[in-house]
Order: sequence, then structure tokens, then C-alpha cells
Amino acid sequence: MATQHSKSAARFMISPAVLLLLGWMLIPLSLTLYFSFLRYNLLMPGTEEWAGFLNYRFFLTDPAFFDAIWNTLLLVGGVLVITIVGGVLLALLLDQPFWGQGIVRILVIAPFFVMPTVSALVWKNMFMNPVNGLFAFLAKAVGLEPFDFLAHAPLSSIILIVAWGWLPFATLILLTALQSLDSEQLEAAEMDGASWLSRFFYIMLPHLSRAITVVILIQTIFLLSVFAEILVTTNGGPGTATTNLTFLVYAQSLLQFDVGAGSAGGVVAIILANIVAIFLMRMIGKNLDA
Repeated sequence: MATQHSKSAARFMISPAVLLLLGWMLIPLSLTLYFSFLRYNLLMPGTEEWAGFLNYRFFLTDPAFFDAIWNTLLLVGGVLVITIVGGVLLALLLDQPFWGQGIVRILVIAPFFVMPTVSALVWKNMFMNPVNGLFAFLAKAVGLEPFDFLAHAPLSSIILIVAWGWLPFATLILLTALQSLDSEQLEAAEMDGASWLSRFFYIMLPHLSRAITVVILIQTIFLLSVFAEILVTTNGGPGTATTNLTFLVYAQSLLQFDVGAGSAGGVVAIILANIVAIFLMRMIGKNLDA
């Protein structure tokens, strides 16, 4: 009986937080869904009318939509490759004993705590600026012509900026997993004559597979909504070269003032993100059960 009262009291105490969370999620989602069926332009207030699925047809047949989908896939895939490969290499390096190991670990993890807008500004003005940037200075020092990264390789530049911010996260997760590996397995393999590459591919990498799956899951969910780096550096351009799905929704809603089409795009983005999340959750579930 006491247990039943305790459960009831616990439910009562957490109910305000649950209701607040549901309201915080459901109210904006419901309004977005409602606006997606309206012909609603901010420049013409008071002229809203029911449009049905017209906004969805407009958004899905817009040539920029397919560019945005492709750019989103390239952005997510490029960042995942860089962060996973770089994270594994950094984790292997930081797992070795050396002088100043604690300070180096802090410096490696530090970029994760820099705001995306700040990191984008730093990369744009201090590193990639074709006149006064560090890369331009290094190119001139060796007699080469400075390269304008954001003009000639805009999407690759954004992938690099975003990967720089997410690399510490992947490194931290993979380093934690690597430190849980039983050292006796590595010592036994070394005594049996296994090379370092053999120990890495047959012992370390299988042990890291679950951690890599977790990194892919978490990063993919967040990378689907990259926005600040694009807005600060290229503003979606040149043309639609760096426009991802999130930036396209922003452009429709706040640059073209078409709230209806922007809301339809938001609903489409939510559906696609949930499809990806469900697929990744199933993948990680199979990995954990294996």
C-alpha cells in the first residue's frame, strides 16, 4: 500500500514538468501544422485563407528542395566521416601516457563548448578570409595564391567548420569506450605476435563499434538541423550551394515571408528527421543486442 502511495506521489510531483514539456513541444508543432495548410504571407496580414496541401506541393516541387536534401546529406555524411575517423585517431593518441595528458585532453575537448555562431565567425574571418586569414598568410608564405574557401568550396568549408565543433564530442565518447577495453586482451595479442594494425582492426575497432554507433546516432540528429554556421558564413549561397533543409525553411518563412510554405517545409523536415531517427535507433538497437 505504501508503495502505491509513493508511486502516486511521484507521478503527482513530476506531472507539472511533464505537462510543461508536452506544451512546449505540442503547441509549436500544432501551430506549425495549422499554418502549413494556410496561404499565409507576413507582408499581407489579414488575408490568410485555407490552402490545403498547396504549400506542401509548392515546397516539394521547388528545385531548391532537392538541392537542400542533397546538401543536407553531404553535410551530415561529410561531418560524420571526419569526426569518426578523426575521433578514433585522437582517442588512440590521448589514450597513450604522455606528459601533460590532462591539459591536452582539455584543449581537444574545448571546441565543443564554443557556440556555433562564434566558431563560424572565427573560421570565416580569422582562418578562411582570402586577404587577412591564416590560411591566406600560409599560402603567401610558401609562394602560393590564397584560396577563397567560402567562395569556391563553400559546402566543404561548412563541413570543416561543423566537424571542428563536433570532433571533441566524438573523441570523448570514443576515448571513454577505448579506456574500458581490457588491456590483457591487447597484451595477449601482442605476446602472440599480432602487429599494431592487427590489434587495432581485430580488437580495438570491434570494441569501439557500439560507441561509434552512438556517435552516429546523436550527431546525425543534431546535424540535420545545422543552421548557424550556414547563416554566418555563406547565407545559403552561392545560389543554393550551401542551403540545407533547415536553412530552406528559414528562407521561405523569414526571407520570403511565406509562413505557409515555410511551415510545410518544417513539417516535411520533422517527418524526414523522425524517419532517420527511427532507422538509426533500430540500427543501434541491433548493434547493442549483438
